[in-house]
Amino acid sequence: MRIAYADCFSGCAGDMFLAALIDAGAPPDGLREVVQRLALPGVELHSDEVKRGGIRARHVRVEVGPESRKAHRHLHHVVAIIDAAGLEPRVAERARAVFTRLAEAEAAVHGTTVQKVHFHEVGAADAIVDIVCGCAALEMLGVGEVYASAVPTGHGTVRCEHGIMPVPAPATARLLERVPLAACEEAGELTTPTGAALLTTLAKGFGPIPAMTITSQGWGAGTREGKTRPNVMRVLIGDLSGGSAQWAPGVWQDTVVLLEANLDDAPGQLCGFALEQALEAGALDAWAVPIMMKKGRPGVTLGVLCRPEDTARLEALLLSETPTLGVRRSLMPRTTLARRMQVVATRFGDIRVKVATGPGGETRAAPEYDDCAAAARRHGVPLAAVQQAALRSWQDADDRTGHG
Repeated sequence: MRIAYADCFSGCAGDMFLAALIDAGAPPDGLREVVQRLALPGVELHSDEVKRGGIRARHVRVEVGPESRKAHRHLHHVVAIIDAAGLEPRVAERARAVFTRLAEAEAAVHGTTVQKVHFHEVGAADAIVDIVCGCAALEMLGVGEVYASAVPTGHGTVRCEHGIMPVPAPATARLLERVPLAACEEAGELTTPTGAALLTTLAKGFGPIPAMTITSQGWGAGTREGKTRPNVMRVLIGDLSGGSAQWAPGVWQDTVVLLEANLDDAPGQLCGFALEQALEAGALDAWAVPIMMKKGRPGVTLGVLCRPEDTARLEALLLSETPTLGVRRSLMPRTTLARRMQVVATRFGDIRVKVATGPGGETRAAPEYDDCAAAARRHGVPLAAVQQAALRSWQDADDRTGHG
């Protein structure tokens, strides 16, 4: 399978991602045709060779005419532009997914709904070009799956629509939840919301370079010069090698930590509270199993599954919230399916659906319980009715895109 590996050692922005794909072989003329199909008045795509920190790279510029520069867009405006452009089905699907994920992050930050999110800079013409042309470039290069490195965000502050904000900016931080971040001494915003949305929507996994045979590579430049490292990102294009189960299509293998504690002197409410605290503190899962301990004493085993970097914090929580004198720790290799979150519209409102993709490309979905429960309470209907409506809506959308 042809893959792209985004090596974001100096962060990722939408223009850097697109520039790297052009440098790797995506034809600029074909991408200019995509821009024309978007029918954005006065918008043109330009590509030039530059140097950043002594490294030759490609830089893209999106010239925006006055009419497009003044436009204010919501998600449905952007989706309408994509749908009217007559793009390849996978290009349109990927672009819609990136913008939907971006809208979900902005909605969470501002405490509003996806439909009401006002896209400010994100909905601007240059961001539309960066995202749509980035997805089109992947298609032109024959890329089936995207993988990425850990993501550095930079540090310090950035000035945006709402004033001075810490790095990563709020929407970027929301998008990068559950994504491995890389430490970086470079000050400033290295990863933008657009770059984070592209990576977290398109990438099947984050980690080191997979076992692959490189067929081409591209370097994409940001606008400014870096102070401690070149302001560029690299994209490697190639074919997966058969020996890497870690990067098998549709699955991802990593290592998590299992924490366990046996309790024979803790009331049930204390155990339940400890599990709730663990989940709120970032545990991947938490549970209790009844056991029979020595001398016939009934007890319970508390289990907490977490990422390696969260081990010390969750061990301390178990030691403080329960009467246990010790916590066992085990490394647990695991295999997980590639998954993404999708928002579907139902008569009960928007519902998030977790969509998993199997090794053979098959998909299955599960509506998010919290969304369904809240909608059931608002409308006074059974929980099952909301869940079934969400699954029907997802299946209809999946059938339209030909991925059922």
